Amino acid sequence: MGLESLDLARWQFGITTVYHFILVPFTIGMSLLVALMETLWYRTGKEYWLKATRFFGKLFLINFALGVATGIVQEFQFGMGWSEYSRFVGDIFGAPLAFEALLSFFMESTFLGVWIFGWGKISKKAHVVVAWLVMVGVNTSMLWIIGANSWMQHPVGAHFDPETGRATLDSAAAFFSVVLNSTMWLAVFHVVTSSILLAATIVAGISIWWMVRSANAGGIGETEAREVWRPIARWGMTIMLVAGILTVASGHLQGQHLVYYQPGKMAAAEGLCSGESGALALFAFSDCPTDIQKEGDKWPVVEAGIGKIPGVLGFVAHNSFQRTIAGMADSSERTANLFEKIKAAEPKSPNTDTAATSGLKGQGDVADYSWAPYAPPMLITFWSFRLMMGLGVFMAALAIIGLYQTRGGKVATSKGLSKLALITLPMPFLSAMFGWIMTEIGRQPFIVYPNVDAFDENYELTNVGLGGVYMLTGDGLSGVVNPIELLISLIGFTVLYLVLGIIWFRLLVRYSKEGINTPAADGGPVSASQELTFA
Repeated sequence: MGLESLDLARWQFGITTVYHFILVPFTIGMSLLVALMETLWYRTGKEYWLKATRFFGKLFLINFALGVATGIVQEFQFGMGWSEYSRFVGDIFGAPLAFEALLSFFMESTFLGVWIFGWGKISKKAHVVVAWLVMVGVNTSMLWIIGANSWMQHPVGAHFDPETGRATLDSAAAFFSVVLNSTMWLAVFHVVTSSILLAATIVAGISIWWMVRSANAGGIGETEAREVWRPIARWGMTIMLVAGILTVASGHLQGQHLVYYQPGKMAAAEGLCSGESGALALFAFSDCPTDIQKEGDKWPVVEAGIGKIPGVLGFVAHNSFQRTIAGMADSSERTANLFEKIKAAEPKSPNTDTAATSGLKGQGDVADYSWAPYAPPMLITFWSFRLMMGLGVFMAALAIIGLYQTRGGKVATSKGLSKLALITLPMPFLSAMFGWIMTEIGRQPFIVYPNVDAFDENYELTNVGLGGVYMLTGDGLSGVVNPIELLISLIGFTVLYLVLGIIWFRLLVRYSKEGINTPAADGGPVSASQELTFA
């Protein structure tokens, strides 16, 4: 039938991961904002903060439930479709996943139950503390998951055991190396700031939409727009600006980190096929040419991108307009040379006369990725990187325009601002999705990326055990799951996730349209929001 198990397994895991990560940043960011809203209510006594806590708390709970459901599936995929990967890295990868499940998940789910059912049953102060404990649980859960993924991007602390053919941790110090991984903490910084930006965009966007609608209704609606929606909207937009600046800063630090640890990914993200350049390409519509030849000892500079801005890439990568970065072909050639040094230095397998295989069992599928064997797909990496950043323009525009139109106690009535708020709502979700695609596709063709820390500044191998910890994506695939089984599960998960996505979207829209008050919750008069909704 022409079905390839590797392609199907990639699609299956990619679809579930992208869908799951649409939900994750919402949960991370909103857990903090809801805790802040409830704290503001407790400290100021202003009733609209209590209403905002309950209103946005509903959206948080809907998202949390769907996030848990979609995340569980990935745990099974590691042991089924990707069992060879799990066998190779299980001693390391399993540790942060176990901490996430046994500590963080139980913490967040337990205190979330107290938060949901504790209204009126525990003191206000205790309820606020519970809200913050939920936030801590959510964010530490994220920390362990990002830690596991960051180890795949930069495998520190482990060494390759030729007798078992696995990557192992042999001490507490090695485990703490995983926990203190620089890649992990830069990724956590970026995920947290971008998640806060996403959640703040949701708070600001919905609040702006209701403010404009209520103000144009007049009467009680104008009062609600001024006394409830305007302060919440301005609070959300202020957080958007701060989180946006921090997101740019954290992304900049991550990019500079990648130049050293994953140079092929950064070269692909910038459309630099080979040679060295410091020019930033704005657009690219074709992949790298396949007929590039060496000139002497260097590749000719070939860039797939157009609309180049000189010096900007050097600044992005090195904070210097005079610096350059190496292209994908150069990075691929260097990686191939590193592998040769690792293989030459590896001890002999106890059962054979050949060197142990380390994480690289074969190179049969690497040529399918690109014209350079160890280079990632250029166009996907290039455009996902730009779409991730470009979608931020909508968020910046909403925050700046919204704050300007509500300055000096003004209540915005512009329907154009209301439309901009609605258009902006999906943008942070899409931005997070493209960011994750760039992170994972740009790591290819590796599922565990080689660690350059095993080499010195002259790329001489100094740590054989650490150097042996790497794996091609194709080598992580299960050898017993056939293409038909993968196809059936791929279709099943895709349809299931589509249904869950529709339910998620309809629930968010429904509760957003209900407004900030509900008769069942407050037992009082219907608010302007409800008059507008149910009229």
